Amino acid sequence: MQKATRIDKETDADYRLPPERKSMHARIVRDLGIRIVSGEIRPGERLPGEASLCTEYGVSRPVLREATRVLVAKGLVVSRQRTGAVVRRRSDWHLLDPDVLYWMIQTKPQQEFVETLLTVRRIFEPAAAALAARVASEQELSAIAAAYAGMEAARTPEELLEPDLAFHRLIAEATGNDLLAYIGNMLSLALRESIKLSSRHPDTHALSLPRHKAILTALLNRDPLSARQATLVQLEGTLEDISLIIGPGSESL
Repeated sequence: MQKATRIDKETDADYRLPPERKSMHARIVRDLGIRIVSGEIRPGERLPGEASLCTEYGVSRPVLREATRVLVAKGLVVSRQRTGAVVRRRSDWHLLDPDVLYWMIQTKPQQEFVETLLTVRRIFEPAAAALAARVASEQELSAIAAAYAGMEAARTPEELLEPDLAFHRLIAEATGNDLLAYIGNMLSLALRESIKLSSRHPDTHALSLPRHKAILTALLNRDPLSARQATLVQLEGTLEDISLIIGPGSESL
């Protein structure tokens, strides 16, 4: 791969800024979740005591306990009567939970986020595309083709985003495997931020369309090997585009 050179150093803080939260309950969940996922509070460590957190946030114990129950449901902590809430091992976290995934995106360095996501995509998407080429219904293939047509019709990176997301999500759904479809849907948040990042490349539209068209053509031809290869090529192209944006060294991801 040609060595990447940085073409845009402006801060893309979009995915790093948490959305405004209306309730104190949601704010507590977000704040504690970020502290856990970022490593500020490590596995095996306890959350700050109830009295301390109630004072910090100005809330009652029932409000705090409800927030803790949400963190328990996301696999981040286990609540024990005498010891309080203790952070669980990372392997126990529900990383495909939209909030947990969003917190991970927020707290990881940009390059590490890209590496993590593209590693998962290299494992998941080529296999999903190959399976879809074999088993997708005509209706599902038509839906994928319609998503590609939406990409073609896009005139700005913003207009390109939703049909691009739909293209990948629909391929996962076209595998006929509910678990693969679920994984594809859960990855949409991380994929959205990846597409936003790669869309800062000045030639994003011209580069993206042929890569996706190759995948679509393989699917329509019911050619699993070509679908797998075209997806790998698309992912390598995405890596190269993002490498140009986030700077030298990223080409080794």
